[in-house]
Amino acid sequence: MEYWRDLSSWLKETYGRRLYRVPLDAGMTCPVRDGKLSSQGCTFCAGGSGSFAIAYDGQKLSAADLTYNHQDISAGDYIGYFQAYTNTYAPVSRLRKLFVSALSDPLFAGIDIATRPDCIEEECYGLLQELKASYPDKFIWVELGFQTATEKTARAFGRGYDNAVFEDCVKRLAALDIPVIVHVILSLPGEGEEDNIRTMHVLNELPVSGVKIQMLQILKGSVMARQYAQDPRKFPLFTEKKYAERCAVCLGHLQKDIVVHRLTGDGDRELLIAPLWGTAKTQVINDIRHIMKEKGIHQGDLL
Repeated sequence: MEYWRDLSSWLKETYGRRLYRVPLDAGMTCPVRDGKLSSQGCTFCAGGSGSFAIAYDGQKLSAADLTYNHQDISAGDYIGYFQAYTNTYAPVSRLRKLFVSALSDPLFAGIDIATRPDCIEEECYGLLQELKASYPDKFIWVELGFQTATEKTARAFGRGYDNAVFEDCVKRLAALDIPVIVHVILSLPGEGEEDNIRTMHVLNELPVSGVKIQMLQILKGSVMARQYAQDPRKFPLFTEKKYAERCAVCLGHLQKDIVVHRLTGDGDRELLIAPLWGTAKTQVINDIRHIMKEKGIHQGDLL
């Protein structure tokens, strides 16, 4: 580990090679969009992630089907990334078809399922346990949208569940030996450094395997975009330097064994309203590394 435990190095240590996510869109939705809990979605969301995702219904894929990059990588070096919306929000029969198809596909070394902790039903835990036993040579990861441990903030952006639901889900997945990757957003309205540090500490206390950290992005089509247009002062978005400094502090408060999967956002450039510096991913990462070097901080040093 140089300054943080990065995904690329961890993949090489664990699997002997780098692996590449292939985003998949299984046509699902979300309980804060379909009316079950709400119809507006989380206020920062512009319609789910997966701008470059492949529409997927269990068909066999090849490198030639990839629509954005990594078409020259060998079969078996890809991860089937169920990215768009909430990928356990469907009957278990449909989930079985999708996950079995992907795990059976020689293109994929394993699958990565992005979902919400309140959308994994009892039958789904059973399915994941079954798949772990049926495909011992493949891996299964689950990504959970959490964003913050400050429940007041979570209620404000419409997350729709409390921390206890998240904590229970992480523990249940870990009991099945399924790695959990958690999404966190820095610079949410009303949050300060103490809130971000507390979020890191909550993750440290749970069997979390990985984290994705990003800046708040104002995206066209989101509720926040309308709020931002009405009064930008309510959204004191970070400068690139402040974001890099905050990331350095957060990484300093993160357990050393948690793998850092991401340190910037991946928003669609055509949708991005602010901050525009967020598209310069390499520069942002270099700035984080520079600040950690300058301050002598490594992941976990500030615990």
